[in-house]
Amino acid sequence: MALSFCGSENKTYAYSVATGVLNNGCFVDALNLVPHVFLLFITFPILFIGWGSQSSKVQIHHNTWLHFPGHNLRWILTFSLLFVHVCEFAEGIVSNKVMDTNHLHLFMPAFMGFIAATTSVVYYHNIETSNFPKLLLVMFIYWVLAFITKSIKLWKFAEHGVGPQHLRFCITAMLVMLYGLLMAVEINVIRVRKYVFFSNPQKVKPPEDLQDLGVRFLQPFVNLLSKATYWWMNPLIIGAHKRPIELKKIGKLPIAMRALTNYLRLKDAYEDQRTAEDPDRSPSIWRSMYRAFGRPILLSSTFRYLADLLGFVGPLCISGIVMYMDVEQVSTDKAKVGNTHLNVYFMSSSELLQNTSVLAVLLFLALVLQRTFLQASYYVTIETGINLRGALLAMIYNKILRLSTSNMSMGEMTLGQINNLVAIETNQLMWFLFLCPNLWAMPVQIVMGVILLYYLLGCSALVGASVIVLLAPVQYLIATKLADTQKSTLEHSTDRLKKTSEILKGIKLLKLYAWENIFCDSVEDTRGKELTSLKTFAFYTSMSIFMNAAIPIAAVLATFVMHDFLHQTGPTPSEAFAALALFHILVTPLFMLSTVVRFAVKALVSVQKLGEFLQSDEIGDDSWRNGHMCASMEAEKKHLGGTKAINRKKPMRYQMDSYEQPTRRPMRPTETEDVAVKVSNGFFTWGSNLSTLSDINIRIPTGQLTMIVGQVGCGKSSLLLAMLGEMQTTDGRVHWSKLPDCEMIYEGNISWSESEEPDEDIRSKNRNSVAYATQKSWLLNATVEENITFGSPFNKQRYKAVIDACSLQPDIDLLPFGDQTEIGERGINLSGGQRQRICVARALYQNTNIVFLDDPFSALDIHLSDHLMQEGILKFLQDDKRTVVLVTHKLQYLIHADWIIAMKDGSVLREGTLKDIQNNDVELYDHWKTLMNRQDHELEKDIQQDSQTTLERKTLRRAFYSREAKNQVDDEDDEEEEEEEEDDNMSTTTNRRSKIPWRVCWCYLSSGGFLMVFLMVSSKLLKHSVIVAIDYWLARWTSSKINQNFTGAGSDASNVTNGNVTSGGEIEKDSYYLPVFIILCAAGITLCLITSLTVEFLGLSAATNLHHNLLNKIIHAPIRFFDITPLGQILNRFSADTNIIDQHIPPTLESLTRSTLLCLSAIGVIATITPAFLIALVPLAVAFYFIQKYFRVASKDLQDLDDSTQLPLLCHFSETAEGLTTIRAFRHEARFKQRMLELTDTNNTAYLFLSAANRWLEVRTDYLGAVIVLTAAVASIWSSPYISIKGLVGLGLTYALTVTNYLNWVVRNLADLEVQMAAVKKVNSFLGTESENYEGSMDTSQVPENWPHDGEIKIQDLCVRYDPMLKPVLKHVNAYIEPGQKVGICGRTGSGKSSLSLAFFNMVDMFEGKIIIDGIDICKLPLQTLRSRLSIILQDPVLFSGSIRFNLDPERTCTDDRLWEALEIAQLKNMVKALPGGLDAVVTEAGENFSVGQRQLFCLARAFVRKSSILIMDEATASIDMATENILQKVVMTAFADRTVVTIAHRVHTILTADLVIVMKRGNILEYDKPETLLEQEDGMFASFVKADM
Repeated sequence: MALSFCGSENKTYAYSVATGVLNNGCFVDALNLVPHVFLLFITFPILFIGWGSQSSKVQIHHNTWLHFPGHNLRWILTFSLLFVHVCEFAEGIVSNKVMDTNHLHLFMPAFMGFIAATTSVVYYHNIETSNFPKLLLVMFIYWVLAFITKSIKLWKFAEHGVGPQHLRFCITAMLVMLYGLLMAVEINVIRVRKYVFFSNPQKVKPPEDLQDLGVRFLQPFVNLLSKATYWWMNPLIIGAHKRPIELKKIGKLPIAMRALTNYLRLKDAYEDQRTAEDPDRSPSIWRSMYRAFGRPILLSSTFRYLADLLGFVGPLCISGIVMYMDVEQVSTDKAKVGNTHLNVYFMSSSELLQNTSVLAVLLFLALVLQRTFLQASYYVTIETGINLRGALLAMIYNKILRLSTSNMSMGEMTLGQINNLVAIETNQLMWFLFLCPNLWAMPVQIVMGVILLYYLLGCSALVGASVIVLLAPVQYLIATKLADTQKSTLEHSTDRLKKTSEILKGIKLLKLYAWENIFCDSVEDTRGKELTSLKTFAFYTSMSIFMNAAIPIAAVLATFVMHDFLHQTGPTPSEAFAALALFHILVTPLFMLSTVVRFAVKALVSVQKLGEFLQSDEIGDDSWRNGHMCASMEAEKKHLGGTKAINRKKPMRYQMDSYEQPTRRPMRPTETEDVAVKVSNGFFTWGSNLSTLSDINIRIPTGQLTMIVGQVGCGKSSLLLAMLGEMQTTDGRVHWSKLPDCEMIYEGNISWSESEEPDEDIRSKNRNSVAYATQKSWLLNATVEENITFGSPFNKQRYKAVIDACSLQPDIDLLPFGDQTEIGERGINLSGGQRQRICVARALYQNTNIVFLDDPFSALDIHLSDHLMQEGILKFLQDDKRTVVLVTHKLQYLIHADWIIAMKDGSVLREGTLKDIQNNDVELYDHWKTLMNRQDHELEKDIQQDSQTTLERKTLRRAFYSREAKNQVDDEDDEEEEEEEEDDNMSTTTNRRSKIPWRVCWCYLSSGGFLMVFLMVSSKLLKHSVIVAIDYWLARWTSSKINQNFTGAGSDASNVTNGNVTSGGEIEKDSYYLPVFIILCAAGITLCLITSLTVEFLGLSAATNLHHNLLNKIIHAPIRFFDITPLGQILNRFSADTNIIDQHIPPTLESLTRSTLLCLSAIGVIATITPAFLIALVPLAVAFYFIQKYFRVASKDLQDLDDSTQLPLLCHFSETAEGLTTIRAFRHEARFKQRMLELTDTNNTAYLFLSAANRWLEVRTDYLGAVIVLTAAVASIWSSPYISIKGLVGLGLTYALTVTNYLNWVVRNLADLEVQMAAVKKVNSFLGTESENYEGSMDTSQVPENWPHDGEIKIQDLCVRYDPMLKPVLKHVNAYIEPGQKVGICGRTGSGKSSLSLAFFNMVDMFEGKIIIDGIDICKLPLQTLRSRLSIILQDPVLFSGSIRFNLDPERTCTDDRLWEALEIAQLKNMVKALPGGLDAVVTEAGENFSVGQRQLFCLARAFVRKSSILIMDEATASIDMATENILQKVVMTAFADRTVVTIAHRVHTILTADLVIVMKRGNILEYDKPETLLEQEDGMFASFVKADM
């Protein structure tokens, strides 16, 4: 058949122009080609030249600057234009088929129009990004020409009697409209930008975000196509494959998404509700959320509705394709006669939709559009949710900074509550926002679905739908149950964690006392409870999964059984498969609805909690407080209003800083007043009606040292806080002295002048920043240096001076990175004294007039406190003429005080200089004097070098030693990661990163048990084969009708044989379809139940085994393991990682296997029906492989970034809440707000990128799915003549539709599983730890019952080391201790004293020599026996939470009398008797409810309870005061008269009465003799120790 432009059946007419040129339809179509060709000829050269000279572009950082007006409208119109061109093309082709010869003019112009429209948008995009508006003139001319030519065509149609009943008329009319609109858009661009026809074109600058190189999140700035497909993410995601994504790569947030912007939006909406009429009304958070973020939610909902409506196109198209599969052969000649105008055929609209190929393309387009809209809707809600979270966090933070202190201390607002608000409530609201469009979209979707089902299947469809709807409440019930069980699981796991961390902290003691198993059992006990609730959790989860899988089967079963019952026949294939697809669509919203409703309920609770929090008390209404806050808020508002005034060069940060800078004092001329602070007639309270402080009249002299003394609990700290304005004033006032005006130097930005003047007045009334060191040290999670400088500029000399004054240098030298070492959260890796000294150093370093120090000596030993007093307070602060207020218990320092305030029971007892008090209040002075003498007495004895601090330093060295060892191992890590203790990172090479960790998966599955794995795999495979069987059977059943109908006509050759079957046979054949169908469905439902249960319980048994093995391995690990491994890392295995293994892996695994098998079964089904599909599958599979490979790597990185940025944010909140008083005293609110905004923004950036990456993946997999549907449809249309059962086509297409839903789940679950498997990997790495050798070579039965009965110790040639890699700590030690001897061991730090004590218990590696106790070599004994027969008292007292009885005797073997006797020896009997419950009195965690000295005494009692004949005391009296220690010495001598006691001495005088003294040095014994003999050697080591100690 020849091709000719105008067709060749009627030569004369085709090209004749007799009736006028324009009346020849073919010529009009040719005319329509002109504009398209014109555009292509002009734009192609420009595009190619432009692409060649890309460098000439105006330099913007991102080539995404869209600034021509009407930009989005133009893209939408162009897309519509493309769609209409496709319709025109389809119509032309179908019409052309009806004609006798080919008429190219029917579809050629449409094709050219399509190409021209595509070119136009590419051309426009390039012009816009390169900013050459003049070239847009070409487009303008094109639109005008196209408009004119199309209008001519429409006019001619109307003349020749073609009307709206013909499709081509409608299409042309639409084109005329679109071209007209595009012309209008183009004219508008000319009008606004004046780039042509005007003399002065408008100058434009890109928005601030695009000028900023740091902004990498381009979603708001790219064009519509890139927005819809996330094309701009490609470089990031593909680049992640080569180098991991770091924070630098994801840059900053655009201004509109920053927390500050959103905070101001939300805050304005919140504050605006406080009307003048009723100012006390609490504003509604819901309303303010709606006013601030309502619009994007509406936009998202619109997208969502569009997507849902388009979703229904799929099933309808399927039903059409199956229906018209065979109808096409019927000739259209009849129609042709009536509809010929202008010598060509015109078709009606409905006819086009009866063409299967057209339906296939329509299906494809509908899918693509539906998915695009759906992802757009998701993205908009997520972005809004993130913005809301940022705003809420800022709101909460601002509130925290203004919370009244009494709120915090009286327990109305605990830290836990605040942390929950930050970590849980804000996230609940964010998630609610993500899901809220579902609330109103889902009901509509369900209603539409039910209507369509009714239209397809009549009443029987309603039965199926009602099954679905009735089961929805059950799902809601399950969902609420799940939430409840999760709560109880959480309680048990916190309990278990508490126990585990106690064990790990006291592990040394447990090992020395051989109590590991007792404690291990108690943890296993709690774990058992936790597993019980996990079982319930697993059960409900599997029920929920089961419901989700079984409901569609049940609905289909109900529908078709009902249909068979009503109509005595099954439905036709077209109806059946459309219905099947609709049921699949309906299940998702119903399943989601239960989740959404649950989140809505949670959101209501969260909002209520937030409301209560935002309404809670703020700090007292002192004038300066209020004024200050208002000013800063005004400033904030102004700042956003007047962006013009801001200096663009400076980043946002500095401007933020400027709105609340504390005033700094550059110089100090003569002070105007000599009183810095004056309190007159003050009554202060902590929020209750009782005054804590009453009748306070004091003055703090300027530039002098004031000391506040008094007993514990008499209100000294409260007085400081009252002066700082933290307490509520019931009466009286605090007056801070004014500063000379010349000193009011305000460091801010010049552009702020207008907001500064009111600030100045307020400032002069209020106080300056006060350097304040609290009693309970408060540290930031930052480096040591940052903790000391605390936001002040770094000055090397000053810094050095401060460090020396606080004698921090030796401690800093021990830290792995010096003063750049990160201090863990709450200073977890430092001892109390070190923390306190850092806090004092912070107060000294700040350049403030006034310094408040609250008992800075409490955790320091005598040398340090002396040094700090002399160097720091007297020298550093006083030389600087700073006003110092010092609260202290150390009365010997009173002689240095210029002014003394003595307090008693919340009021001032005396005020004045020491001389005044000596003269006026003799009694008080004498009382002080006796106390001072006692303290001095201690002073003299306490001078020996090996003091408390050195001990602390020792422990510090041990704690950090581990970090260093670890750092040497992980050298291939990046430098940044070295600081994170918790990051078991591998080297990040490409292949490593994209591989799936199969070995770890295998380890996980095998720990679940092989039977469960086998059950899971087999039941999964069975389930999916049954589901396919159900659908296949449906296809056979429904097609049998059609075949019977056709046998009569004999049109289907394959079925002619059936024609002879008797009618009875037919009925019989029908009758067995239904029962088989019912049986298959029932089997399917049962298998769904079985699979969902097996997966969950497989996960459970794996979790049980992994935790059990981990606990046993770790508890039995050698002590060295705990020295090397940071505690946090071990605890992480038990908390985060165990939690992931318990709760997250099973559902992910389930989801992954389900979606993978669904996709595979779908592809299998399609390939079986139409093998041609396999050819198209190859490129699709390749594309899919690359998409998932790139996405998995990027997603893992972004997830890590999200996690790692979330932690600092939460820490910052809890730190602020803990250190409120300090922050407010220092006046650093602004800096902390700034920091919070930065942290929030960083975390939000990571989260945004993560969700954008998820959208990137979903859009790509959805488009792949759409292509799969298209290829399946086309393949089945082509091979339709060869398919015997017509229903199979419907089956194939229905399955293809499900693939689109599940492809992205496969990838996302893979990525999730990979992240979660890391937890298994980490747990596994600990399972490789060596255990201690518990067996020994002797049998327990061979050891005598009462061994060791004498307590004779022989040490022969003993060498000890901590690790085979390390140098020995004891070298060839020989000693002999007779039974009942009292032995003292002394030596400098690190001489091996403690190592010797550990050697008695076989805790260290004894690689040479031996220790023989009562004739038995201890290395041969089982550890349990050896350790349970000796007793030791350790240097650090360790108590466990529980009762006193449990602490003394966890094995429950002793009588009460024995326990009381031990307590009496330890001087504790009276105290314990006084406690409620006596021996069963409660001991809190780590024994916090007893003083350190008391704890030490309990540890002594613990050793006495165990009546062993050998007692080892390891520096056990270090933290006990002298008096108690003397008593103890006597007691030990009497109570242990007949036993061997080895004392490792801290203060030498304790061992002067010993029978034998051993002096050690560097692991060797230096001197070994009676103390008297050793003292006679004048130059001996021992003699020198004793001299130093006297």
